[in-house]
Amino acid sequence: MSGTTHRWCKELLTVCRVLPLLVLAASCSPSASPDKVQGYVEGEFVYVSSPLSGTLKELQVQRGDRVGAGDPLFSLDDTPEKAALEEALGRLAQARANLEDARKGKRPSEIESLEAQIGQARAALALSEKELARQEKLMRIPGATTEQDLDRARAARDQDARRTAQLEADLKTARLGTRTDLVLAAQAAQQAQEAVLARAQWDLSQKAQSAPDSGLVFDTLYRVGEWVAAGRPIVSLLPPQNIKVRAFVPETKIGAVRLGDPVRVGVDGIKEPLIGRVSFISPRAEFTPPVIYSLESRGKLVFMVEAVFDPQTAVKLHPGQPVDVRFGS
Repeated sequence: MSGTTHRWCKELLTVCRVLPLLVLAASCSPSASPDKVQGYVEGEFVYVSSPLSGTLKELQVQRGDRVGAGDPLFSLDDTPEKAALEEALGRLAQARANLEDARKGKRPSEIESLEAQIGQARAALALSEKELARQEKLMRIPGATTEQDLDRARAARDQDARRTAQLEADLKTARLGTRTDLVLAAQAAQQAQEAVLARAQWDLSQKAQSAPDSGLVFDTLYRVGEWVAAGRPIVSLLPPQNIKVRAFVPETKIGAVRLGDPVRVGVDGIKEPLIGRVSFISPRAEFTPPVIYSLESRGKLVFMVEAVFDPQTAVKLHPGQPVDVRFGS
């Protein structure tokens, strides 16, 4: 037997001895555990923005801070909104004054003026009635007066009577106050100004935003002094309840997973598994996504399963972190 043939036989013998050990080791490795699947941590961020545009005046948080619900996050320049609020307050005060004026009658001095005018009109009417009576008596005496003088006296009496009636009607109207339709118009104007004021107050309040929930400040997207368009996120938050684990369960095992089932998640650097529960099971099958590097499940149909945790446990997880997932207790 040649030396080359002898070496080849020794190498083949070595491979035959080692191969069973490799197979056994692979079967005992954690990745080959039949009740474990691979997954990763996913975070659903809350993007906080203002519905109005403006210059970023103050940023009260930084990346990595933890905030509670209601803590201030940022504020924009609110000079235009403050001016609009002052204008709305002034217009509302004017509308209220107009409504009060519409509900009242004439002022006392105006009433007294009308009463004085009525007194003058009545005096003039009394004089014109006497003059008409005198002219009628003179008409009985031939040549004492003319028909024209009698007509003139009668016209003066009628004019004074109508003037007196007009002033008495004006006094009655003045004591009644403004007409109902004018009062209703003044009320509508006041309500419109109240709506304008409410809008101005809302606009001013939207220039400063607070945290809608407690969580981690994942990122800040603008710096102080920069112009921010309306609706553009300025701070992204990650509340603990928005942290979840996504795992991909083979089609052969998905039938054993139920909503609410306990989940044990293994994380590098943490000895004890983190306990959660199944919150979502995808109704559609899919192929293993590229982010999961698993030789066992690659090319097989899997179902995405999501698990959530209590806030104290969720803060130990970080988006993008690979994890091992076991279902059941």
